[in-house]
Amino acid sequence: MENFFKLKENGTTVTTEVIAGITTFFAMSYIIFVNPAILSLTGMPTQAVFLATLIASAIGTLVMGLFANVPYAQAPGMGLNAFFTYTVVFALGFSWQEALAMVFICGIFNILITVTKIRKMIIKSIPELIQNAIGGGIGIFVAYIGIKNAGFLQFTSESPNIQSINNAAFNATEATYTGGIASVVTDGGIIPGLVNFTDKGTLLALIGLIITVILVVLNVRGAILMGIIATTLIGIPMGIVDLSAISNPDNSLGNAISELQITFGAAFGANGMISLFSDASRLPLVLMTIFAFSLSDIFDTIGTFIGTGRKTGIFTTEDELALESGSGVKSKMDKALFADAIATSVGAIFGTSNTTTFVESAAGIGAGGRTGLTSVVVAILFLLSSLFSSVIAIVPPQATAASLVIVGIMMMSSLLEIQWNDLEEAIPAFFTSVFMGLAYSISYGIAAGFIFYVIVKVAKKKANEIHPVLWISTGLFILNFIVLAFI
Repeated sequence: MENFFKLKENGTTVTTEVIAGITTFFAMSYIIFVNPAILSLTGMPTQAVFLATLIASAIGTLVMGLFANVPYAQAPGMGLNAFFTYTVVFALGFSWQEALAMVFICGIFNILITVTKIRKMIIKSIPELIQNAIGGGIGIFVAYIGIKNAGFLQFTSESPNIQSINNAAFNATEATYTGGIASVVTDGGIIPGLVNFTDKGTLLALIGLIITVILVVLNVRGAILMGIIATTLIGIPMGIVDLSAISNPDNSLGNAISELQITFGAAFGANGMISLFSDASRLPLVLMTIFAFSLSDIFDTIGTFIGTGRKTGIFTTEDELALESGSGVKSKMDKALFADAIATSVGAIFGTSNTTTFVESAAGIGAGGRTGLTSVVVAILFLLSSLFSSVIAIVPPQATAASLVIVGIMMMSSLLEIQWNDLEEAIPAFFTSVFMGLAYSISYGIAAGFIFYVIVKVAKKKANEIHPVLWISTGLFILNFIVLAFI
């Protein structure tokens, strides 16, 4: 073990690495509850997503530890799972099988750019301010989803603002709707407001948010997981949590394994890859969605590596230079990026959204983790978590809402790197970040940021600063909007 992980060379011990692994696991274990809650909204079986989450996390983290020998853990990424559900499936109308197919392609694409110089070209093409804005924007998006899921907001729309009901033009004189009302679309006249907190579910979410905030600011290890557990327990006497779900055979590990057959390989079936490319008119939209998946995944991972590895010496300056100028999988950071890309494709095969390197790995690094042994410990704990599949069934959405808000807040820290007093930076950064939440779409935020970055640079007569890849990407985004206008 000493020779394989080079413990002495990295100034660590087995005990320190094990403690670091446990610390990282509890810091990120909330994903075990949150990911199934988000992806199951698309129609995916909850227990199948639960197992897929554990399997993808364990495999990705093992590859990270054994191949790259770095103390980073992987799991389906927050923001990326929201993009999968709310943008790709709900807004763009793809099936969850088609979305899994796109995630798989995204993983293959990331593998290719990791072993070639394409990676260098993409990294250099995206301005640093846009990279920071993407990270912060995803935080805004995730936090907003948490606030929405908590039930803190209500929206008022008067009759003139209603555009359609059940995908048909609104008629104010129509009194009844066959089968009830499934969806209502309004224009910008909708007015958001705070609820009166009379609903039990909303009150539970508020209690959970307060508990989680207190635990987080006190730097309690595993604060987010503890917040989820505490909120769930409080929900029992409030009549929100149904304990009978634990003994329900439908929530057993055996049933979870059975449900996994529904999602395993679904990305390649008739409703997945085959359906995805059966309609040529959707091809621009498909390509742009895959591009958005990849872009978010790439910079989320690189940001985590550089942000935590630089301070601790896990990644050297040489590693960062190799990332920009080298090709192949040679440096420690190259290997880590390769492990991250592999995990995304593996996760798609089993049935989950993009698997990415978790910034919560910083908790284990802070506890002294310096080698892949930390990651191996995290992977083992993920596998052991499969024994508690029935517990996932009793966790209410109000218990996970706070975790979304807190994780979103943490992700917004990258906005500090933007020069907001310089409009040349502030304008594209605003449209990239804030627009993600307002448009309820990560890809639309990225598109808006690219478009306004180009507009600003052209207006300032600095078009020569725009990388050719950015020109092409912006053109594709505009083409995508044109296509959507005629669908």
